[in-house]
Amino acid sequence: MRLRADTACLMIVDVQEKLLPAMHEGERVVERCVLLMEAARRLAVPILVTEQYPQGLGPTVPRLKALMPNAGAMPKLHFSCVADEDIRRQLLGQGRPQVVIAGIETHVCVMQTALDLVDLGLRPFVVDDATASRKPESKAVAVARLTRNGADMVTAEMVLFEWLDRAGTPAFKDLSRLVR
Repeated sequence: MRLRADTACLMIVDVQEKLLPAMHEGERVVERCVLLMEAARRLAVPILVTEQYPQGLGPTVPRLKALMPNAGAMPKLHFSCVADEDIRRQLLGQGRPQVVIAGIETHVCVMQTALDLVDLGLRPFVVDDATASRKPESKAVAVARLTRNGADMVTAEMVLFEWLDRAGTPAFKDLSRLVR
C-alpha cells in the first residue's frame, strides 16, 4: 500500500528538549521531522504532536515547535499516544487511515502507538530515519517487532515522494529542495 497525502496524517511523538540529547542520532530525527512537517504543511496533511509528561521532560524542541499546528502539542502520560483519550479522539477525528509516525523513543512510545493503531484498524507507517532510541539495539528490536505486527517501515524521503505522487507540480518544485 502506498502512502497518499489525502488519506494520511503525521504524528510527531515526544521529540522533547530533555529527551533528545540522550537519543542515538537524535539530531537526524529532528532534521527528518522538519522535512516531514514541512511536507505535511505544504500538502495539507494533518499534523499531531505529542509530548510525554512535558512538566518533567520539557517542551517539543524549538525547530519542531515552530512548525506545529496552532493547537500545539498534546500532553500525555501513557506511552502509547492512542491510549490517551484526547489524542485518540483527535486522531480518529481526522478520518485518515494512514498514520505516519516519527519521534522518540522507537522501542517505547513509537512502537506502542503503532501497535495500538494496528489494533484500531489503522495503518501505521513508522519513519525509520525519523525515529530513535537511546540504544541502537533497542531500536533494532522494535523495528523487527513492528514489521512482524503490521506496521510499515519507511524513510522520510519515501513518505515525501509518495505524498507528492509526481514531478512537475508546484509542490514538487517547492518540496524537492528539502532533499537536495
